[in-house]
Amino acid sequence: MELLSKFFKDYHLQLIATIIVIIAIYFLKLIINKIILKYGNHTHIKELRTRVVIKYSSILINILGFVLLITIWGVTPEWIFATFASFFAIVGVAFFAQWSLLSNVTAGFIIYFTVPFRIGDIIKIIDKENPITATVEDIKAFYVVLRTDDGLPVTFPNNLILQKAILTLNAS
Repeated sequence: MELLSKFFKDYHLQLIATIIVIIAIYFLKLIINKIILKYGNHTHIKELRTRVVIKYSSILINILGFVLLITIWGVTPEWIFATFASFFAIVGVAFFAQWSLLSNVTAGFIIYFTVPFRIGDIIKIIDKENPITATVEDIKAFYVVLRTDDGLPVTFPNNLILQKAILTLNAS
């Protein structure tokens, strides 16, 4: 019992700060989720796409909260940065061949918030070698699903969608 009371006496400020951070993270996630849901409803974006954006923003908030919590408990910023630098150096080498996955997710966020086209729109992707005219069937985190006039399904990576000129032939 004495050990427990000593712990609370020595670390009461960190415990209070931890509780405050956890509550703040909870309310921040609620607020951000409401903003994203309101934006998705206002712009008539498919609910599944909105949920994906909420999931990724929640992960980002959790990571930031974790960094804040370990800082509260006395882990120095130098140690955090050294650990992250080492981790990202290893991950960078491992993901060098997978960079397109990360760029596709980022492009998915950009497509979500800029809404250059919607599901049901007929678009033309202007490409010198292979222009495509198709109907947008779905917009996912990594790619856009299109269907050509011939009925052929085409999956187009999000990062390439952002790099090409797109003409919306009819807006739904």
